[in-house]
Amino acid sequence: MTNTYIHHRIAAAPRQWQSLAEQLAAQAPRLTTVGGSLFGLWRSQIGRPRDEITAITVWQNPIAAASAQALLTRDIADIEDIASESLAPTLRPLDSSPPIRQGNYAFRWFVTPDSEWPEFLDLCAQAWPGFEAAYDSQVIGLWRSTGDTAGAAIGAFGERAEPGEIRSLLLTRRPDLAMWERSKLPRGEAETAVRDTLSRRYDLCRWTVVHTTTLLTAADTADKARWA
Repeated sequence: MTNTYIHHRIAAAPRQWQSLAEQLAAQAPRLTTVGGSLFGLWRSQIGRPRDEITAITVWQNPIAAASAQALLTRDIADIEDIASESLAPTLRPLDSSPPIRQGNYAFRWFVTPDSEWPEFLDLCAQAWPGFEAAYDSQVIGLWRSTGDTAGAAIGAFGERAEPGEIRSLLLTRRPDLAMWERSKLPRGEAETAVRDTLSRRYDLCRWTVVHTTTLLTAADTADKARWA
């Protein structure tokens, strides 16, 4: 059975993002008792508000976005607003193992016409090996939205898919922002081929947007004081 992933965008009270992150991280053991797990927590870096935390939970069985949201945030203070969206994995992730390496994590959303979706997936599969090899980067996952949302759904995730369209989320890791910039400026034929393939993928989409984050639940950030 395919795991269910829920993307949670959580707005903390002003200057309380670290307290909120610590409370969310502490929920991980309890989630395992109800068939879930914490895939990751991320702090906004570029493109989202300072006091926003992104969380992804993963569930062994189908679950509504509202139910997952309630289980994740039970008895947690410092939340001003929250919006959650159910996602189904496509090419990746292959299992529910969470990312653990620190770095620059980019959340990119797409809206793609149904007719272009198979080619979109093919282009991703073609480009990823070269992208990962050239830039010490990893594609964590590409998920397709199921359309099930909860909380402050209106405007929370940007552009919505219309009938005949697919909304998806791509999560990639680069070592740092310098590599982010480096990946936009290909060197040599191999990197140019990767960039051309990614550019064709973008051209298939009606809409796309990206923001960057850092991984709070990375193995090398166990000391929460380093979150600041």
